[in-house]
This record gives sequence, C-alpha cells and structure tokens, in this order.
Amino acid sequence: MSIVQGIGVSSGLAFGPVVTVGKPVQPPQDEAAAADAESRIRDAFEAVATDLDSRTAHVDDTAAAILSATAMLARDPSLIDGAIARATAGSGPATAIDGATREFMEQFAALGGYFAERATDLRDVGDRAIASVLGQPAPGVPPLTGECVLVAHDLAPADTATLDRSQVLGIITEVGGRTSHTAILAAQMGIPAVVKLAEAVNLSDGDVVLVDGETGEVHLDPSEKTVAKRRKRDKRRTDALASTSGPGRTQDGKQVKLLANIGGVEDAREAGALDLEGVGLFRTEFVFLSAASAPTVEEQTKIYADVFAPFEGRRVVVRTLDAGADKPLAFANLGAEENPALGRRGLRLSAELPDLLDTQLEALSRAAADTGADVWVMAPMVADAQEAAWFARRVRENGLRTPGVMIEIPAAALRAEHVMAEVEFGSLGTNDLAQYTMAADRMQGELAELLDPWQPAVLDVVASAARGAVINGRPMGVCGESAGDPLMALVLAGLGITSLSMAPSRVPLVRYALSRHTFAQCARLAHLARSARTPVDARQAVLEACDPDLAAIL
Repeated sequence: MSIVQGIGVSSGLAFGPVVTVGKPVQPPQDEAAAADAESRIRDAFEAVATDLDSRTAHVDDTAAAILSATAMLARDPSLIDGAIARATAGSGPATAIDGATREFMEQFAALGGYFAERATDLRDVGDRAIASVLGQPAPGVPPLTGECVLVAHDLAPADTATLDRSQVLGIITEVGGRTSHTAILAAQMGIPAVVKLAEAVNLSDGDVVLVDGETGEVHLDPSEKTVAKRRKRDKRRTDALASTSGPGRTQDGKQVKLLANIGGVEDAREAGALDLEGVGLFRTEFVFLSAASAPTVEEQTKIYADVFAPFEGRRVVVRTLDAGADKPLAFANLGAEENPALGRRGLRLSAELPDLLDTQLEALSRAAADTGADVWVMAPMVADAQEAAWFARRVRENGLRTPGVMIEIPAAALRAEHVMAEVEFGSLGTNDLAQYTMAADRMQGELAELLDPWQPAVLDVVASAARGAVINGRPMGVCGESAGDPLMALVLAGLGITSLSMAPSRVPLVRYALSRHTFAQCARLAHLARSARTPVDARQAVLEACDPDLAAIL
C-alpha cells in the first residue's frame, strides 16, 4: 500500500473500486471541410446548451446556476462565430470547434479571475460540441453498475451536478483547486473528494482506493487493517457529532453563529430544515444568470421570498449581485477590460448601474417584510470606507436595516476600523481574500500552496479585519470555504470572528470543535497559527495543540 497526497475539498471517507472517466472524442486528423459546416456547428452548440438546460430541472439551485452559466457559454456568439470562421477558412467542423475552444480558453486564462475559473467549463462545452458534430456520445461519466470512486482529469459541472450519490462514493481529480466547481458541488452534495492528485493519471478501472476528503490522502490498494482503522475513526466521529446540537459556542459560552452558504430556493429549503442558525451567504447570481433582461422587482421579490421563508426569525445574509466584466450579463455589460478580476465588478458595477442595485434592494426589502426573516444585505468587492458608506445609504433608503460589506480586498481588511464604522456587519470572503493577498489565481492548481487558507499572511489580514470590527462593536463573519474546516474554525474564533458560514454538511464537526475549547484556548491556537513559518506548520501546530478528542476524529 502507498499513500499519495492531494487537496481534500469535501470531507468524508470513501472506499471502493475506481471507475475512470473517459477522455473526450478528438477531431479526426486531416478532417475534411464540409459545405454545411456552419449549420452543423450551430446545431452542435445548441444541442449542448439544450442538454445543459434540461439538466437544471433535476439538480439543486447551486448546481442549476452553474449549469445555466455553462449553457450560456455554449450559446456565446463569439465562440460560435469563431468556429464558423475557422470552418469557412477550410477546417473541418470538429477541428474548427476545437480550435475556437482552445483560442477562447487561452483568452480566459490570460484574463485571470472568474474567466480563468471558467476555462474548464469552456473546454467541456467544446468537447460536447465536438462529439455532437461527429455524431458521437457526449464525453463524461460512463454508465455506472455499482458503487465506485470516480477518477478523472477533471469533472465538468454537467457531470458533477448530476452524479448519482447512491453509486458515487468519492471523487478524485488530477487537477483543480479548493474553489473549483468540482470542489463546490462535491461539498454541497456530501461526496468525499480529493483534487489536484498527480497520481490520478496512473489509476485504472478496478483499482481499489481509500479516499480521505478531509486530509486529501488517497490510499492505493489499502490493507484491510487500514480500512478498518479509518472506518473506526469515522465511527468515533459519527458518535461524537451525534451529541452536538444547538447554537455554535465555545466551551465557556462564547457565541460563534453557525450558518449555511446557499445558492437558491432548493438550497434554502434543505438548509432551513437543519439545525442551523441561519444563512451566512446567499448568492443571488442565479436570479440573473439565465435572464435575457434585468429581472423586475416583482420577479425578484417572489424568488427571494421563497428563499427567506424557511428562515422566519433567523438571519439571512444576502450578497447583492456579484457581476461585472469578469461575469458579464447581457443587460449589465460595461465592455471588455484588460483585467476583469481587478475591474468594474461587484459593487463597482452597482455604482455604474445604480438602478440595477436599487431594484434588487427593493425586492429584498419586500421579501423580508413578507416572510419575517432577519435579512442582512452585504456588497461584494468593497475597497474602502467611502464605498461602504455609499452602499449603506442605498440599503437604508430601500427600507433594509442591516447593511454590511464583504471583505475580499486586503485594503478593506487593513482599513477595517474605518470601513466597519459605516456599516452594521462584515463578512470575510476568504477565497478571494487569499487570492488577492497572495497574488495567486485561485483556479491555477500549481499555486494551490499559496492559496492555502492556513497561510500565515492571510491569517494576519483576517486578524486585521476582525480587529477593525471589534473596535466598532460590529460582528465579523467568514463565508469562505475555510469556515468549514474545524481546526480553522477554532483559529477564526480566536481572532474574534463571530459567525462561520459553510456548506451545511460541515456544521456538526465545526460545532463539536468549538464546544471542546474555551475562547482563551481558541485565541492561543490563533496565535500559534499566525506565528508559524508556513501553512503546513500552522495547521500542524493547531492540530497538536487542540483537544485530543477532536484530533482523534480528524
């Protein structure tokens, strides 16, 4: 037996035989030009888009939003026209689609940010269109005949979102990062997953593996003793978590609210039935992604009311539309930018198109009044106190009492004393905060170590934001993926974070971790993590110093 190391992105243990996801169909060598290439190319891309649209009816809202966005790529006129131009110049239709797809992927990668994140989705669209134009089955997960661990170079959103959870025990991918669509969907679905495992390329159908989605370890051909030991640990974890319930708090009673990240109505209904204190991040993009024109107040009010209804009397933190040049919408397109990740996105887009923001705020206000939920509203990509004050004023003018800001830009964290004086709360988006602090694209797998949430420099920036909130007597939450790590949760609590928002499946373990430590112990763990030289050292120091009962189930 050997153990190989990837990045754990969705906790849990999976043990079973490997099923590999086949490689996509390649265009024939020296493919001949075709007189009907234009119509075939258009039909192929529309077939892909239609298939993706049809899948949205069978998945939850987070997955549906991702699939809808991918369908929009398949209908992108520039991509289709690029393929047609290549066919007109003499390429065969499949070759033309492949060439246009590669060209756009290079452009996306060069733009960075959200565009780079979508390059994998674009490759999947191109592969499916190639298969369609050649009359071949679409690439993806093969028919499954039993329980298995899926292994792939990468899994496209269309595949991950529609996996059969009764058969797919775990997921391994060769590439990817903590915030890839595979990672987000796997965590949402509760499927143990490990990404960026270089050795995945050497795995074959029938190989037996043990996947630890918490640590990122993959055991190749594990012994019965190893499997039994790991299962015993999982049994201890299940037993320990069975006794935890209620609000999040440290052993000595310091409150740390435990909230859910959700993406739509179905997510809200599922989370609303769980032992949670509310929602710490409601992403509203799904309301806008599939719309050809800006949704009206009435249309938005209906959707928001459906999301808020399961949380009557509980907190729901709403992030206003996070769009811009890096997430273009047909009705909110400010034009191309050289670096969209650093351009007019988030609140900057709202400042350019204030009517779009006011319509959303009015709808949120109506829905809050109709449902009785405690609605808090925050703006994405806030850089300074002036922007925070502008947003807070508009929120209050629309009848909402609790304006806040997402702190994703280091400048806002470093000047949090002034930013937090303008609003009622803050929430740290640690995924983007790490990206901007470390100058490392969050979707570039080769930079995964720099993007580790345990980076002491990132923790220093988080500490600065929390300190600014404390000075103003304001709550500061975390809604990035790191909030669901039980060891990191202890560190964040020790830094003064007052709420943690995560995939609902992560809440019991975080609740248990907090209950085993006093606030003073959390503060000491935070000091150990910030004093470490590397992210690996930081996590190890916290693991060694935390409660032994917690360490035994991690």
